[in-house]
Amino acid sequence: MAFNRLKRVLLTNDDGVAAPGLAALRRACEEIADEVWVVAPDHDKSGTSHSLSLHEPLRINDLGDHIYSVSGTPGDCAALAIRHLMLLSPPDLVISGINRGANLGNETVFSGTVGAAMTAMLLGIPAIAMSQAFSDRNKVPWDTSKRLAPKIIKALVSKGWARDVCLNVNIPDAVADNVQEIRTTTQGIGYLNDIHIVQGKDPRDLPYFWLKLARSTDNDSEGSEAAVLRSGAISVTPLSFERTNRRDVRALDIHFRL
Repeated sequence: MAFNRLKRVLLTNDDGVAAPGLAALRRACEEIADEVWVVAPDHDKSGTSHSLSLHEPLRINDLGDHIYSVSGTPGDCAALAIRHLMLLSPPDLVISGINRGANLGNETVFSGTVGAAMTAMLLGIPAIAMSQAFSDRNKVPWDTSKRLAPKIIKALVSKGWARDVCLNVNIPDAVADNVQEIRTTTQGIGYLNDIHIVQGKDPRDLPYFWLKLARSTDNDSEGSEAAVLRSGAISVTPLSFERTNRRDVRALDIHFRL
C-alpha cells in the first residue's frame, strides 16, 4: 500500500521536551507530515508508565512553533494534546519517543514512552512508541534513528494496524546502513529482572532511597523484541491493554459460591 503524506502528527516522550531523541523524531516527521506538534514533559519523566496526574493541576508552557511543555507525565501530555490543544484539529498519528534506550519485554509496563502511546490509543488515535537501543550511554546512535525513523513510520502507516493496538518499535544499536530488516515481534521477557534499593544519607544526614533497575543479558525467546533487536533488526510489537494470562484463567478455573 502506498504511503499518503500525513496532515498532522503529535509527538511526545518521557525524556523531556529538550531530549535529543525528540528533536531527532521531529526532524524525521517533518519529512512525512504537513504539521508536527510537540507536547512533552518539561523534564525527564521516565518510568512513569501510564500514570495520569489526578491530584494536582497541570501547567502548559507554549514554546512556539507548535511546541509545548507540560508539568506532568507523558500520559498527561497525550491527553492534554488530544483533548485540549488539538481538540479541533486532532492528529492523524501520535508518536512517543524517540526514547533513549530500548523498551523491551517487562520494561514496557513501566515505560512512560509506551504509556503515552497507549493513552493516545485509548483516546482513539493511532500511536507508535519508538526507542533507540544503545550500548554506551554517552554515544547513543541518534544518527541511526534520524535516518531510519521516516522509513519506519512510512512502512507502518502504509501497512496499518487495529485501533485497539499501539506499536512498540525498537531500533538496534547499529549503523543505519547495517540495519536491513524490520520484523513483527512478541513482547517476550526482555532484560529487566529485579529492582534494587540503594540507600544513603544526604548532606543533612537524612536517609534517602534510590531505585536501581537490574537487568540480565539472558537470551530471550526466538521472535521476541530482545532477540530480534540483538540480531540487528528493528522490532515492532503490537501492544494492547488486555494483559490477561489466558493459560492461568484456565488453570485457576475458579467458580464457586462464598
